[in-house]
Amino acid sequence: MTPTARGRVAVLGAGPAGLATARFLRGVGLEPVLFEQSDGVGGQWRVGAPHSSMWPGMRTNTSRINTAFSDLPHPPGTAAYPRAEQIGAYLAEYANRFDLLRDARLHTRVEEIEPNAHGWRVRSRGADGLVRDESFARVVVATGRHHRPFTPHIAGLEHFTGAGGVSHAAAYRGAQRFRGQRVLVVGHSISAVELASDLALQGAAQVTVAARRHRYVLQRMPGGVPVDHCVYTRAAGMTWDTLPPDVTAAALMALILRTSGHPHQFGAPVYSENVLEAGFTHSPFYLTLVAEQRISTRPWITHVQDNTVHYTDGTSDPVDAIVIATGFALDLPFLGPTARAALPPDAAHLDLHAYTFHPDLPGLAIVGQYEHGGPFFPTLENQARWVAYTFGGIQPMPSANAMRAGVAVAQARRGAPHVVRSHVIARAFARAAGVEPNPDEWPRLSRALWFGPLSPASFRLVGPDALPDAAARIIADAAAFDAIIGHTFHDGELAQLRALRDAGALHGEYAAPLP
Repeated sequence: MTPTARGRVAVLGAGPAGLATARFLRGVGLEPVLFEQSDGVGGQWRVGAPHSSMWPGMRTNTSRINTAFSDLPHPPGTAAYPRAEQIGAYLAEYANRFDLLRDARLHTRVEEIEPNAHGWRVRSRGADGLVRDESFARVVVATGRHHRPFTPHIAGLEHFTGAGGVSHAAAYRGAQRFRGQRVLVVGHSISAVELASDLALQGAAQVTVAARRHRYVLQRMPGGVPVDHCVYTRAAGMTWDTLPPDVTAAALMALILRTSGHPHQFGAPVYSENVLEAGFTHSPFYLTLVAEQRISTRPWITHVQDNTVHYTDGTSDPVDAIVIATGFALDLPFLGPTARAALPPDAAHLDLHAYTFHPDLPGLAIVGQYEHGGPFFPTLENQARWVAYTFGGIQPMPSANAMRAGVAVAQARRGAPHVVRSHVIARAFARAAGVEPNPDEWPRLSRALWFGPLSPASFRLVGPDALPDAAARIIADAAAFDAIIGHTFHDGELAQLRALRDAGALHGEYAAPLP
């Protein structure tokens, strides 16, 4: 191959994961080539595109500060939680700023990736139907996690006779077509509670939510602060990472009760008093709508008969429409036989070291293919930086033994739900990339770093690509909603740090291995 060919990296997907990866690959002197099935960038955030599952006017579920990359803050005046269309425009601006479409293959579907003598063969089909085979030194899979809707088995669902039919949340385009109807929403993730709230507020005659596991629901801006700034902090991540589960559960429950109340206060069920067993989500309206009986709740479904849904508690409801909001399954149809045999993907899992590499697939990295809770953009950026720095020779590739141990961890997770929490994994990716700051070394910033938002700017203090204005931006991000005023720890924060220090969690923490 020519020297240029040796530096080419195929990046599959031009959504947030692909764009961030391409930006940092270019920063280390490599030549990313984006492959994107649509005719523009943005992935799921390209509202109105055939592959997008977002409805017009949908809002982000993380704040503007945490729904951004460190190189491009949102413009002044952007709402606390922007519309999906605004994030789509933001991603297009990001691609233009870093000239990421220079060699892009838009409107092109990748059909197969497979190792060859030059690295990896990428077979793709363009809009004109022509098939093209190209060799790349490396490939990054960044195609997103929300393509193949997952529908659980429900007896009789295929014979449902309600006038509104059965659909998946991925096909939801607003409440208009459900006005005046009795709608059942299946699931209790953030998409389910948001969709149910939208239906109840926009004219559905009745909204019911059925789920195996009803979660705790936090208010979106408790005390005027975005909930992701409260929950997903470095200190909380350290607690999650290192202290016993009962301590983590108690701390999280205290936060929920203090800021949002117990679901029972609103007339809503909860799967377990242990928040780690029940899980948690957030919504600005859901619990209030339950309290007002504009949303009713049910346990899981035993079967559907005609237009009537029967539940495990013996009750039943006639409904006009059913919307399945139970998430998405992994969808990587382009994996060739070599990668498929090594990984092997099921609906939810891949055998990867630290969600990224496999020892038997040199030159391949996978970004963003995990079920995620919390701010996603900072996590994606840190994973993209780790990949770029290893491919560019700035950071060493994990050893074969380390990767095999990591694959063994991934294999042990199979068969059970596994949600990656951003305040754990974003820091882990940052440590691997050499960009996670030690708050103790930044006294003026320590409170903002420990208890402010886990913002993308907070990972630009040290290491490659450190920004000269990172410190000022960290303080501004922490103070944006008056979450952090000044630099003095209050009693609750000191108690949390004391518990971490007493447990030995702070000593050498930043050298800890990836989970």
